[in-house]
Amino acid sequence: MRICVLGSGSKGNCTYVEGENTRILIDAGLSKLEIEKRLSLINVNPSEIDSILITHEHSDHIAGVGNFCRKYGCKIYAHQYIWPLLEQKINGINLKQQVEFNNKDFSINEFNISNFDLDHDSIHCVGFSISNGKTTISSATDLGHITDDIIKKLYQSDLVILESNHDVEKLMKNPNYPYQLKQRILSNHGHLSNDATANAIIKMLGKKVRGIILAHLSEDNNTPQLAYQTVQNVLKTNKANSNQNLVIDIAQQRQVGRIYKIKE
Repeated sequence: MRICVLGSGSKGNCTYVEGENTRILIDAGLSKLEIEKRLSLINVNPSEIDSILITHEHSDHIAGVGNFCRKYGCKIYAHQYIWPLLEQKINGINLKQQVEFNNKDFSINEFNISNFDLDHDSIHCVGFSISNGKTTISSATDLGHITDDIIKKLYQSDLVILESNHDVEKLMKNPNYPYQLKQRILSNHGHLSNDATANAIIKMLGKKVRGIILAHLSEDNNTPQLAYQTVQNVLKTNKANSNQNLVIDIAQQRQVGRIYKIKE
């Protein structure tokens, strides 16, 4: 499998996942032109995209879905709870391209895909685990808190894309964020802080996980260095050396991330 985060943050989210016979995107929150541009940077023809998996209906996850799918004819997979609103936001999509899923696993060619509920202030939000039977990657962003059930889903993966949205102190001191917005971000239906993410990673140590990509970083209330250092500090406190046990990477908003090739 090949995985690359094309962009991650409040201005647009999109991740590329490639198997032997299948190429899919998780979300398409960047513009069609930007998705085309970033796919070209990793030598992928946009016309090769089979399907787009939608996590939820917020614009930073679906902004480019309509235009991209109208041009390239790929299918859109979304949970049954969000399709009514999604159809309004991306109108003009052929019915044959619309695929509804529920909480059961489904397949796209050689990929088995499971979804799991995330607590977020949307109609419905899910994370995904994608497996070819030998290797697995999981993605969980846009969640206010992380449960043991979610941890169990994630630690069965080789690579995990996990939200590390904000530093609590930096958020609370931000004069440009009103109190209500701060409370929304900090709530159980908001976004994961660096500390919450670091503590979740500790619970994955010693499991199957070989790499963590910290994602959906706030450009106003976080920095890549701060997110990375928070995780490193927690790992050190728990006497875990990430350089030996776990690769920690940071997804960027404005540039394509590293390409990960996961071997069996």
